[in-house]
Amino acid sequence: MLKAILSNEQTDRLTRGLAVFGLSPNAWTIISLLPALAGLAALAMHHLATGLLLFGLSGAIDMVDGAVARATGKVSAKGSFLDGVVDRYVELLLCLGLLLYLGRFEFFGLPSEAWFVLLIFGSIMTSFVRAYADHRGVVKDPGELKRMGGLLERMERLMLLFTGMLLGLFDPQWLMAAIAATAVLANATALQRIAFAFRHGK
Repeated sequence: MLKAILSNEQTDRLTRGLAVFGLSPNAWTIISLLPALAGLAALAMHHLATGLLLFGLSGAIDMVDGAVARATGKVSAKGSFLDGVVDRYVELLLCLGLLLYLGRFEFFGLPSEAWFVLLIFGSIMTSFVRAYADHRGVVKDPGELKRMGGLLERMERLMLLFTGMLLGLFDPQWLMAAIAATAVLANATALQRIAFAFRHGK
């Protein structure tokens, strides 16, 4: 997983200097929505390169809030909650933008809209399974919850979609292939977590 490669310490070294701007961690979280909204508009107007840059910027800003929170001693449960909620809205804006950019056509026997439904559902279920396992007391140990992992968490999903967008500058079929692969792997990750909950849960 990319989280194992990019530790908090590494991202903190890259971004903690931004704490000098005086913005709160929650402010940085909200700010990450702005380039995502602009990215949606760019994709709707069929500017794929601009959309890629703007959503990449949104992802970069998303790393800032946690680093600022740790640097200023303002780590909080509410901040983590807000960050997770905004992350999901950014993903929705990206998926909607890509759907508007690609339009309607078939890929491997399914309409493009069906692939996006699978992508969004898989992304939601990946987070939901872990949260619901905790909520229902099936998996309560924080260490066990972290071990649920899986093939494709949020960062990996975004990197795969961004790679597809980059390749899509040359051929839209590559972008659609990345979307389909992300949809399949996201749902496979949700199934992995369900299996983990049954194996290790109470």
